Amino acid sequence: EDNKTFARLQGLETWLKATNTKLTQVNGQRKYGGPPDVWDGPTPAAHSEVFISQIPREVYEDVLIPLFSSVGPLWEFRLMMNFSGQNRGFAYAKYSSSEVAAHAIHLLHGHMVEPGFFLSVQCSMEKRHLCIGNLPAATRKENLLQVMCALVDGVKKVSLKPGPGIDEVSAIVAFTSHYTASMAKKILVEVFKRQFALTLSVKWQSSESSSNYEPLPPHKTAKSLASPWKMLPRLLLNAPRTSVSPPCLAQAPSTPPGFCRAVGETAAPPCSPSLEQLVAASPTMLLQRLCEATRLGQPLYEMYYSHVGRDRFLYFTYTVRVPGITVPFRGLVMVLPGHTATSTLEKAQQAVALQVLQRVQCNHSLTVGGNW
Repeated sequence: EDNKTFARLQGLETWLKATNTKLTQVNGQRKYGGPPDVWDGPTPAAHSEVFISQIPREVYEDVLIPLFSSVGPLWEFRLMMNFSGQNRGFAYAKYSSSEVAAHAIHLLHGHMVEPGFFLSVQCSMEKRHLCIGNLPAATRKENLLQVMCALVDGVKKVSLKPGPGIDEVSAIVAFTSHYTASMAKKILVEVFKRQFALTLSVKWQSSESSSNYEPLPPHKTAKSLASPWKMLPRLLLNAPRTSVSPPCLAQAPSTPPGFCRAVGETAAPPCSPSLEQLVAASPTMLLQRLCEATRLGQPLYEMYYSHVGRDRFLYFTYTVRVPGITVPFRGLVMVLPGHTATSTLEKAQQAVALQVLQRVQCNHSLTVGGNW
């Protein structure tokens, strides 16, 4: 059995080199294309993907990709993998159109890929909608859309609907692909809990309602978003002023202030335009401006990669030193990998700055020969 597995893996390696085929391992699946380098057509529309099951565990892309390419050019092929290196028995193949996908089902459903093993080929459900529940009742559609676009990739549209609770609304979020929707589903609960202290439910939505729902009117008992930036305007107003005019914050907001103000709006104190800009800035910019306003000096970041968790998050240890503070900030953050090493490090730095700001919120008085 081991010799057979070794021979199959050698065959895969030989085929990859001979055909110059590139495979990418991403979150428990091995992906070809999306699109491949040779693709010159448009992005496939919905219903262009087929779901392949009953694949023998030691059959790999060197057999499957040529087989499914015989029907038509593949835009993408994804083989689900486990940690041992075996496939999990199912895969997805995406073609240029729904017509080609239907032809693949007609030709390859029941195909004997090995003696005694017959493939099942069906139309992929390709779910692209998530239902996010337990949102505050006064959540606004446009603000939630901005937050979602900042947190995850591939967000296309957001609709709101009432309930199920009196003080709640649910959101139907449409994505550009099943892949981006599934990646969002893995992280949204944790991200909203960490950044807004909200415990949400996130599940697949079979189809999006054609109606455009509006949020419920604000309710006196509506939940508030515990944003880590809530206390920063007060800190800055009480801080010593510098003689230098603050720089213009041109960076787009990562978390729109309107979303944080959507709940309990009447109780929120009005902010001057400059402070609103500050609240809308990124965590690293906020921390930098806070240090400038209190004359503590520029924060210095030291970050080191620690490990990757089973949930595919990358863990970084950090030390942040502020010249005017004796004791440095130390801790651990986790982020999802970015498209490049640089974008991953930028994500990690934003997470570090956010964690430092949260610690400032929890402890209003810091020893700096006085109070911050």
